[in-house]
Amino acid sequence: MHVSPLCSNFEAGRCRSCTWLGTPYDVQLVQKQRQVEELLAPCADGVAWLPPVASPQLGIRNKAKMVVHGTAAEPTLGILDPTRSGVDLRDCPLHTPGLQAALPVLAEFISLARLDPYDVPSRRGELKHLLVTESPGDQGELMVRFVVRSQEPVARIRRHLPWLRERLPQLVVASVNLQPEHKAVLEGDREIILTEQETLRMQVAGLDLHLRPQSFFQTNTVMAAELYRLGRSWVAEVAPRSVWDLYCGVGGFALAVATGTPAPDEVVGIEVSGEAVVSAEQTARELGATGVRFAAGDAAAYALAAPAPPELVVVNPPRRGIGPELAGWLEGSGVAHVLYSSCNARTLAADLEAMPSLRPVRAQLLDMFPNTAHYEVLTLLERV
Repeated sequence: MHVSPLCSNFEAGRCRSCTWLGTPYDVQLVQKQRQVEELLAPCADGVAWLPPVASPQLGIRNKAKMVVHGTAAEPTLGILDPTRSGVDLRDCPLHTPGLQAALPVLAEFISLARLDPYDVPSRRGELKHLLVTESPGDQGELMVRFVVRSQEPVARIRRHLPWLRERLPQLVVASVNLQPEHKAVLEGDREIILTEQETLRMQVAGLDLHLRPQSFFQTNTVMAAELYRLGRSWVAEVAPRSVWDLYCGVGGFALAVATGTPAPDEVVGIEVSGEAVVSAEQTARELGATGVRFAAGDAAAYALAAPAPPELVVVNPPRRGIGPELAGWLEGSGVAHVLYSSCNARTLAADLEAMPSLRPVRAQLLDMFPNTAHYEVLTLLERV
């Protein structure tokens, strides 16, 4: 097998999370495009495939999700191996340079604040994960979240936070997330904000999106910007007067569409996460985007209860897709166009099969997750 020289951890076999890193990048793109086209072929006959959008291979991940292991004096930040021992990946080249520089300082902070890492087999310790997000741009501002088992270490984190902010002046948001359960869940429901600033600004596609600690954002900033740019452009070509953005997250598609030319008269964003909705509303206020509004709720429930459909619907669901209920509603709704952003062509194919009156007319693959089998594919559907 061809072993990539791009990552010493991959070469040494310590981490194989980037399962395709040993495959030349041009081959990766060809294989992804072929897989997506084959999966969608039965329900996307005649679709115009645009060339895939390539990503930088390394230095692109804006969020580090690190399992903390070892001891407070000598913590590891990375993953667990099959024996549940920690593998330190502070030097992971997939992360942005800003994250790579911040992680060693955060390891020092763990020792300073005496944050005992959680040990899975014995169920002892406190600090489970370290979640660090960097905003794009010259400032490289940081959001740092400490996922702990209980409130026991919160006072120590607060006490030593000035030291951390002195060492990392780009740190603007810090929080503690409480995850008391012993199960494979990254974070819990309760968040304790430790800084005056509560949101990280993510500058993409001409937007200044606010990101709160429990809000989702695409981890590849370069591809996220291209995704929203394409969404804005494709919707502007259709020129709908009304748009829904279902599964809107922090409002990326909704706000990109609302600031396009021509802009729809009305844009509505629906997202199940209340934290994300608060973020989206804050961005809309700062943009002065009066024609857009957001609400927290289930996408399918909102559609089924609405008195009338819009002219265009944007859907950007999780890997499970939109499912039969929402697909069935879209099929019978009379909606003229759907912009579907999918990270899983298998569920996209199932959803398209349930919407035979909405024909895919244009599609493009964006390599949101280089060095893996994953991707994002944007598809424009038109009612026939």
